[in-house]
Amino acid sequence: MQSIEDVSHEIWQDCVKMCLQSELCSDAAIITNSPPWLLASFTEGNFTQITQEEIQTLLAREGREKLFLQGITLAGIKCLLIRDNLLTQGNSMDLRTKGQSRSSQAVTIVQIESVFLVVMGKKGTEGGPLNLKAFEIAGYMREAILKKMAHS
Repeated sequence: MQSIEDVSHEIWQDCVKMCLQSELCSDAAIITNSPPWLLASFTEGNFTQITQEEIQTLLAREGREKLFLQGITLAGIKCLLIRDNLLTQGNSMDLRTKGQSRSSQAVTIVQIESVFLVVMGKKGTEGGPLNLKAFEIAGYMREAILKKMAHS
């Protein structure tokens, strides 16, 4: 049986497309803490610019309390950390963008095995509904990946 890192780029890209088909999401990406870092993203979105350093900071096990004080940057967008259960049983993180040039938007990150789904809500979308949608898509992707791995 294959490992999740062997899942094809098309499956990750399908996950991103699925997010964008939702009325809630404006941007999406799949990241991992082992190279190649950014596995898939919406080509017209900001998340195509997520850097390796941002991913390392986001997924680091050490010093997580600093994220609450300093915030997080994703694709150059400063975010406030609302809730961090990413590396615990909750397997998710909720953020809110901040900045003068853009209105605040919800961001949710959900773990799917060893990769992470990052979704940004459309303007006006609250974090709760976005979080539920991200978990729904993550569950669907988990099933699709397990089926694909079982048939390989």
